[in-house]
Amino acid sequence: MSNKAAAPTLALVAVLSWGAMFPIAAHAIPDVEPFHLTALRYAFASLVFVALLWRFEGLRSLRPEGRALRLWALGTLGFAGFNLLSYIGLEHTGPRNAALIVPTMPLVSALVRWLRDGIRPAATTIGATVVALAGVVLVISHGNLATLGEGGVGFGSLLVLGGVFCWVLYTLGAADFPQWSPLRYTTLSAGLGTVSIIAITEVANTAGWVSAPPLAAVGDVWPELAFIVVMGAVVAVLAWNSAIRALGPENGSLFINLVPVTAFAISIGGGYRPGAVELGGAALTIAALVGGNLLARSPARVRVALRRPAAALRPGSA
Repeated sequence: MSNKAAAPTLALVAVLSWGAMFPIAAHAIPDVEPFHLTALRYAFASLVFVALLWRFEGLRSLRPEGRALRLWALGTLGFAGFNLLSYIGLEHTGPRNAALIVPTMPLVSALVRWLRDGIRPAATTIGATVVALAGVVLVISHGNLATLGEGGVGFGSLLVLGGVFCWVLYTLGAADFPQWSPLRYTTLSAGLGTVSIIAITEVANTAGWVSAPPLAAVGDVWPELAFIVVMGAVVAVLAWNSAIRALGPENGSLFINLVPVTAFAISIGGGYRPGAVELGGAALTIAALVGGNLLARSPARVRVALRRPAAALRPGSA
């Protein structure tokens, strides 16, 4: 199976892992607060990334080749920025509001590329994003849109949106390393980003904002910690970066809409019985994801993409 053909499956693996991670992490947070939970998560994950990269690409691949500062900045945005801002934001806003903000990632990604690179988003991408987001709204609101105002919309929501913006910049930053494998980009950026996470956690600990959990508390949540390290960090991030490399940031980010839908499905497994509107919303989101990706691969768009390199070589086209 080619990387392009496997990309949707990889994106699904990533978002399903993240969707399951939130309710699982909720069981751990009362014992290990978000700063130390994030530090533990990526300290362990970074060790796994390094071992995998060393094994499959050799010791030389661990060298940043003079790009350590860029990798540190991107890793800090993606791993420290997204996780810490999202966790802190959840303390100030309701989970419904936070869940609604995360699926704005495709729109944020498209707008950043438009403003930064002059790449106007395709109408199919915007349309699929809006339809998928509408489905997410139906799922999270249980069909009652009036409930979206509960939990407070304000400072916390802005923090979560800031986290989404950080992850978009990290995802787009992978394009700066076209010769590197997704494993290498993930390993070096995550390792340097983890340095920032640990430093921020130590500052918060020294300032008295948080306190280090006792070892017994960490031991009590080891199953949850194992899941968020292995599936929520190692498997999900590697799968995500591989999918984005093949699909592109706009199409790949459409899959993020399945994160709250996955949490919704887990609640059904726990005994919750959804209504027809919620089931319709989940179906709408999935249909938008499938339709958006099929339209993005239409023959007409492929022909346009194939003509662009040739046009760029014509005299005076630069």
